Amino acid sequence: MSRLLLAALALVAASPLEARPVPVAVAADPAPDARYPARMVAFQLPSEGAKINAVLYLASGKGPHPALLLLHGLPGNEQNLDLAQAARRAGWHVLTLHYRGSWGSEGTYSFAHCAQDAANAARFLQDPAHAALYGIDPKRVVVAGHSLGGMMAARTMADVPGLKGAFLIDPADFAAIGRSIATPQGLAAFKAGELDGDMPPLNAREEDLLDELRHAEPFFDLHAVVGRIADRPLGLIYAQRGLGSDYADKLAAAKGRGGRLTAANWPTDHSFSDHRIALTAKLLDWLAALR
Repeated sequence: MSRLLLAALALVAASPLEARPVPVAVAADPAPDARYPARMVAFQLPSEGAKINAVLYLASGKGPHPALLLLHGLPGNEQNLDLAQAARRAGWHVLTLHYRGSWGSEGTYSFAHCAQDAANAARFLQDPAHAALYGIDPKRVVVAGHSLGGMMAARTMADVPGLKGAFLIDPADFAAIGRSIATPQGLAAFKAGELDGDMPPLNAREEDLLDELRHAEPFFDLHAVVGRIADRPLGLIYAQRGLGSDYADKLAAAKGRGGRLTAANWPTDHSFSDHRIALTAKLLDWLAALR
């Protein structure tokens, strides 16, 4: 594909919010590498005695490659695999997973288990044996997550030494949710808007998850966790029709910590349904800055 055509594609795909070309990996495949082709490996990742379903998207080229751990939300209907594929085209290995007790993974689903699974997945990418097997640079591992996955990404960044950055996509603040369900009206709204449609893929009891939310502080207080990790590269990308009302609060928690902050609050829904290209470009730009 010619440079002129690539430039045209980039300009067409550019978000109206950002009047500049998007990264080439959004619009074009890399040249095939016959010796080290891009590929996908599905396996079960061990976590606290259970096996969770995982997929590793391997970039082409000899490597070693930097690695991105990409975490989905509750229950994971939106897996953001377009982001995974674009990051792979940009030269990153990408690990995705289903937490314990979700989508056929072994064990019981809970928010505490999600945090443990995410941390164990990050350590999997840092492990020298796995790094050698898959061509990973264990010193260049980052984590990203959407919604519940954003909370888990922040928690993983805080808990696992050596991670190079966290990219949070409309992240859910569990402590704030816990406070919101303290009233009958708030509880009814949360159950109708969230849990009623999310429970079928999960091996969990609704009341157990609600009890976790009621006791989410301080471990799942996103404001506090953002303050802890903002001394390193951090992305905060919010959706105004999603959880964007939290944007100013989390931005205030992140500022002044000396890290490299990428932040936005876009006029879209929680799934970024009409901003997928903009979201992909933002993630790739953030990853490129880390490299």
